[in-house]
Amino acid sequence: MALERKYDAIVVGGGHNGLVAASYLARAGKKVVLLEAEDELGGATTSVRPFPEFDARLSRYSYLVSLLPDQIVAELGINFKTLERSIASYTPYSKKSDGSDGGLLISQNWDERTAQNFQELTGSSAEGLAWQGFYGEIAELAKRIAPSMLQPLKTEKALREEIALPQTWKYLMERPIGEVIRERFSDDLVRGVVLTDGLIGTFVSADDLQANRCFLYHLIGNGTGQWRVPQGGMGALVTELKRVAIASGVEILLNSRVAEIDNDAEGVFVKTVSGETFTARDLLFAGAPQTLAQIRGEIKPQSLEGSQMKINMLLSRLPRLKSGIDPKLAFAGTFHVNESYAQLESAYRSAKSGVMPKVLPLEMYCHTLTDPTILSPELNAKSYQTLTLFGLHTPAALFDKSPDEIKSAAKRAAIESLNQYLLDPIESVLAVCQDGSLAIEAKSPLDLENDIGLPRGNIFHRDLDFPFIDTSGTDLTWGSETNDKHIYLAGAGARRGGGVSGIAGHNAAMAVLAND
Repeated sequence: MALERKYDAIVVGGGHNGLVAASYLARAGKKVVLLEAEDELGGATTSVRPFPEFDARLSRYSYLVSLLPDQIVAELGINFKTLERSIASYTPYSKKSDGSDGGLLISQNWDERTAQNFQELTGSSAEGLAWQGFYGEIAELAKRIAPSMLQPLKTEKALREEIALPQTWKYLMERPIGEVIRERFSDDLVRGVVLTDGLIGTFVSADDLQANRCFLYHLIGNGTGQWRVPQGGMGALVTELKRVAIASGVEILLNSRVAEIDNDAEGVFVKTVSGETFTARDLLFAGAPQTLAQIRGEIKPQSLEGSQMKINMLLSRLPRLKSGIDPKLAFAGTFHVNESYAQLESAYRSAKSGVMPKVLPLEMYCHTLTDPTILSPELNAKSYQTLTLFGLHTPAALFDKSPDEIKSAAKRAAIESLNQYLLDPIESVLAVCQDGSLAIEAKSPLDLENDIGLPRGNIFHRDLDFPFIDTSGTDLTWGSETNDKHIYLAGAGARRGGGVSGIAGHNAAMAVLAND
């Protein structure tokens, strides 16, 4: 019989949150073991070579960083760099007057070029001014609310008073974001660009408050809301977090899938599928709450299912666009396709009725334009590029009956949607593998569940919550607590846990230390 191994804390899951949680506890003097089911760390934050003959390490699942607080980076001594994208987004469109193609280019920081693009699209300066006013208000809220993400949860009243932006609070926390967008903006294309931040990973209409929560998490990252490119890819973050964890004294065990979790008044007992047993006072679960419930033999919490498919590509060169814009500008930020407000709502209604949207909303970006280090020098010399594409409103249920067939159809729809704006069809610039196949891979919500344990492909694990509690009478302090005083949620399914942030890992560790 295997010897029972004793620790102060067991961390289950070796993604970025698990590594952050384990490092904080070990630095506080705890004896910590981290159990990872797979043969490598990282979870959704890995870099891989999906096309083995090409030396290109793509961030296969998660791909950008917004919410990772500078405080965590500084406290753990994480040597990790993110790079700012000079372009926020580009949205191609067909001009109504003469039928020619144009595009709305928005710089990361407002400039004359951006103002001119708004003027060309709408025929006046009003929409551009509305954009500046709206995002200026959001930026101020982000700056004020970001520090609270690493503090004990506040009540709604307390946080609202602390933020002291009553009008912004009202339209972000209390009114459907769809209503607000329709009031603040008049152009359908501009409305859609705003709405996209409320939809990535969330299968809802614009008038559902879940869209507000998603919008909030996308815009408050680190007090700036900027989505940055991880230098070296997501794998570089994992490598650095592993270094920090080991240096802090964390024992890391790979190929250690947890099969049983039991508990009593004194602590927890864990058994792996290989028969190893561990005991500790506390357990921090850095996976999905649904997986924890399954292991413990409890009813799985219900939640929205994942609604996006991801397509990774390696290109021999960037395609030219019909609008004539330099592709190095168009693909440097988020490239929107079929994402006007009306198109997004139409796609949602179609998918909600069980039909794959005919006009598939897409957004994509080119990692290598900001960070070429994920490619070998040889590929860089040949001007190779990567392209990451997300298809919105493609919920898991659409793939259930025939997963491979539906995924192939969705991939074709995505390519056709993209090609309508390209002079060079995307197939003509995809790298060609040794077997003659094109360097493109698609991941459906079902693949995300099978590959990395995201419940029904939900990148947030469960429905998002606002970053406050309704009353002071709740048992939640850090948003990590469960119905057992020795078991904590340390992954994306914790309160304030969405995104590549490490916030859930930090807060779970703080909850454990607070109970010492």
